[in-house]
Amino acid sequence: MVFKRLLGSLGVGGPTVDTVLDPGAARPGQTLSGQVQLKGGDADFDIEHITLELVARVEAEHEGGESEGVVAFGRFTVGGGFRLAAGELRAVPFGVTLPWETPVTELYGQGLGIVLGVRTELAVAGARDKGDLDQLSVAPLPVQEAVLEALGQLGFGFRSADLEYGRIGGTGQQLPFYQEIELTPAPQYAHQVNEIEVTFLANPGGVEVVLEADKRGGLFSSGHDALTRFTVPHEGVGHQDWNGVVDGWIRQLVEHRAAYGSHSAYGHGDPYGQGHDHSHGHGGHRSGPGMGTAVAAGAAGLAVGVAGGMVAAEVVDEVGDFFEGEDEEEAGEEEG
Repeated sequence: MVFKRLLGSLGVGGPTVDTVLDPGAARPGQTLSGQVQLKGGDADFDIEHITLELVARVEAEHEGGESEGVVAFGRFTVGGGFRLAAGELRAVPFGVTLPWETPVTELYGQGLGIVLGVRTELAVAGARDKGDLDQLSVAPLPVQEAVLEALGQLGFGFRSADLEYGRIGGTGQQLPFYQEIELTPAPQYAHQVNEIEVTFLANPGGVEVVLEADKRGGLFSSGHDALTRFTVPHEGVGHQDWNGVVDGWIRQLVEHRAAYGSHSAYGHGDPYGQGHDHSHGHGGHRSGPGMGTAVAAGAAGLAVGVAGGMVAAEVVDEVGDFFEGEDEEEAGEEEG
């Protein structure tokens, strides 16, 4: 979705900007490429800088409940320092590196309901305008895809995904928010847990996989959350029995009777298998379906598979609302 917008701060006759991302989904930690297409206005203008800003629709918990907002998580200057002649057409190519913790928006080409965007800011002769806002699609890294596919093959179903403002204690989290992928339990675990949540925190060396289980209470005991994490390297993804590895993680998580999971061990000679227990920085908050909800068709416990993996059959797509809402907010600011 691309919005070609006139620079409101310059009035009618100013240059226009249209950012076009290269086809295909990007990946965390990899290069996002494309070009910023400029069209000169009725007169010559000095382009001071062209800046791209990564934005995400994020949920935040506070005393009054929950709210949603837009959070910027990356900013890159990709051009500037030239004069754009009246009516001139100019393309400014760019290649920027996405943060490793950039949320995943799709799996096997199907959306998860996560809304990300690339906002273009054009600074012209001392005036600034946000330019346009483009949808950003991000596919999982090989490790992330392997874990999700294994969960699908083990019988877990995709329930929803969202972005939560806050930090997960005890991890190397860098961004001010994290992604939660909520799963319905596989049949063999349905009597023990209500829900499993997966969070990926990628970095140059590997991926921290944070697992949280909302455990069922027994006749004489109340339910509680169990949480643990495992760290795996990027290398050797194709040489692991991921079904066995992930099933071992889940067994360790749900069978532990303490309030939080025990120290994890990845096994298979993994040098990154130094898991540590931790609690969520948001005080154990359990989020329900929110703005980034993707709902599997049919019953809540239905596992939907594509190529043996876990995907959503139907996605509640709020991308249009996100971009339209941003456009209206900016229009209001210009009028004010």
